[in-house]
Amino acid sequence: MRSDPKEERRGPNVSRRALVQGLAVGAAAAATGIGSALAQNAPAPVGPPTTITSPPRDFSPRGAPTTYFWDPDIIAVDPSFNDLAQPNTSIKRLYTGTLWSEGPAWSSQGRYLLWSDIPNNRQMRWSEDDGHVSVFRMPSNYSNGNSFDFQGRQLSCEHLTRRVTRYENDGTATVLADSYQGKKLNSPNDIVAHPDGSYWFTDPPYGSQLYEGEPDAAGGPVNPAGKLNPRIGQPAGFEPFKRELPTNCYRIDPSGRIDLVVSEDQVPDPNGICFSPDYKKLYVVSTGKGPGDTGPGGKGDVFVFDVGADNKVSNGKRFSDFTIDGVKCGPDGIRCDVNGNVWCSSNAGRAVGYNGVTVWSPEGKLLGRIRLPEVCGNITFGGPKRNRLFMAASQSLYAVYTATQGAGPG
Repeated sequence: MRSDPKEERRGPNVSRRALVQGLAVGAAAAATGIGSALAQNAPAPVGPPTTITSPPRDFSPRGAPTTYFWDPDIIAVDPSFNDLAQPNTSIKRLYTGTLWSEGPAWSSQGRYLLWSDIPNNRQMRWSEDDGHVSVFRMPSNYSNGNSFDFQGRQLSCEHLTRRVTRYENDGTATVLADSYQGKKLNSPNDIVAHPDGSYWFTDPPYGSQLYEGEPDAAGGPVNPAGKLNPRIGQPAGFEPFKRELPTNCYRIDPSGRIDLVVSEDQVPDPNGICFSPDYKKLYVVSTGKGPGDTGPGGKGDVFVFDVGADNKVSNGKRFSDFTIDGVKCGPDGIRCDVNGNVWCSSNAGRAVGYNGVTVWSPEGKLLGRIRLPEVCGNITFGGPKRNRLFMAASQSLYAVYTATQGAGPG
């Protein structure tokens, strides 16, 4: 009698069920052995992550593309952040080579990203069409914060001249503010436009450092003994000033009048500033104690105020102290998206895993983080759809696409 070919292929007296069961048992035993071996050889838990990847990740355009559906350095702390972050994209370093990057601003007409390289006394430009980077303006009077108003005109906060300047569409420049009640401003830092034609800006003292501007004239708070010469390196005829004002926030009325809107008592050492999408709330960052400060100085908090129809602020309160996992994530530049979420740059110093950007709900709940390998000074939304977050971080410029849009111009 001829045997069954199927039985011959299985081997004598071995059924299909027995064969499958035997293979399953063997696989389980092998997996158990491998798991035990891996458990025995597993490394000890490491401390807080830095930039997560080892060896360090190359963020530049020449770097290897991420193989993750979610960029590993975009972290959802709350599930709602998944609706704000774009999954199939990655953080890119667009440029490196500055000394201290600040003040990114997006030109919708020109489709370019402008930012300040403060110590080098220049403004840089990244073109969206081909990624080309060039020097946009030099000297820049050690400009810090930049923005664009509703008419597409560039606004710049200048440390050297202690003023706010607007560059008109015809190529001329207009000084919008350089003093308050006859006293010279400290060093305007950040600025934001309002639909009513006004501009709101912060005026801390950080530009009175040698590295980012010029020190006070002899006898000023930063140069009490007069040992520093603020004329060195400046044009002929340059006249230094002494610090005369507290660190306040001001509003430039369309008429040209300058009003104090947030005092130093309310927010010491104000830095970044932005409005909510409906312009009914004002966010102001209070950074660390500035040069020449005699008071307590800022503590790295963000404050929020109600903005009335009369352009006066009220009901000020601390929005967040920006302490995450016990790490103080010092805020600096700040922007809102169209849903009112607050995006803020993070300077955590040597706790590098917390440098980058933090994202908060309008109620002050932490939603997510974007980790960068450098301290981040300021941010803005841009791109043709205003859905790309640009991050000026120490020596570099980074960008990542999001699933939301930035509120307001610039």
